[in-house]
Amino acid sequence: MPEPILKWAGGKRQILSQIVDHFPSDEKIMGYHEPFFGGGAVFFRRCHSYDGTINDINTRLINFYKIVRDHPNELLSQLEKFDRPDADPDPDRRFDKTNRKGKEIKSNYYQVRELFNRRPNDEEFDEIEEAAQLLYLNRTCYNGLYRENLSGEFNVPSGNYSNPDWEQRSRIREASEALEGVEIFNTDFSYVADHAEEGDLVYCDPPYDPSGDASTFAEYSSDVFGKEEQERLRDLALELNDRGVYVVISNAPSVGELYEPFNEDGFHVSRVGARRAINSNGDGRGEVKEVIVTNAEELRTRDGTIPEFAF
Repeated sequence: MPEPILKWAGGKRQILSQIVDHFPSDEKIMGYHEPFFGGGAVFFRRCHSYDGTINDINTRLINFYKIVRDHPNELLSQLEKFDRPDADPDPDRRFDKTNRKGKEIKSNYYQVRELFNRRPNDEEFDEIEEAAQLLYLNRTCYNGLYRENLSGEFNVPSGNYSNPDWEQRSRIREASEALEGVEIFNTDFSYVADHAEEGDLVYCDPPYDPSGDASTFAEYSSDVFGKEEQERLRDLALELNDRGVYVVISNAPSVGELYEPFNEDGFHVSRVGARRAINSNGDGRGEVKEVIVTNAEELRTRDGTIPEFAF
């Protein structure tokens, strides 16, 4: 079974079984679509055997998955070239002494980070090299956090790892096979309306604020996903429901109220717990409540009962 390659904030590894409990049975799923892909835990561990699509608004993230799918050997060759994050900068490459703002570059990690930020600075870059840099930074940055500033630059500091594994050879090869034949998009989540057909399953895990404020949502890219976007997602779910498409959405508890008026249309909301492993504040890594919205005809749990739902 393929495993996720990247650490990704908001990833659903902790509640994967609870999410899958809300899916329709395997024989009812005709295709699979994931408009907010992120780390892809649900796809890799559960839904990679279906034809379908994946999407994410983060351009560099989507470039990474396209390279994994289409050029795994070239990606692995690039990953072999990296040195330890605490090594001296490479004098044969740009930014070996200072970054774009003239600040001293003290280690290999910060040189790679500056090279990775060529795309948002409108500089020439190689897509395979950029994909390798993304994985390297993801595996060596502080706490596996992906964060961009308002200019779209990755700005997470270096982490402290005794033996970081940035090559991820087996995972890349298995993920490449899992992605074969899957269409990959880098656009607004509404694309799925043109691709999901009756009997398909659409799983949505949009960005949101774990604190529970429905009006503000976490930013893991320079793009903002706010309350209006959550309402657009709800409207898309209603449209897909009318067309016979299964929809499952994991979200912040406060967002459940957006679906409350549509319980008679088949949408149910259940609360689950999820431990947050990626947080700059160690006190913020405890268990939080999330909601799972679904219109699946049969809500399956381990004991065979319908999950209790509340708003």
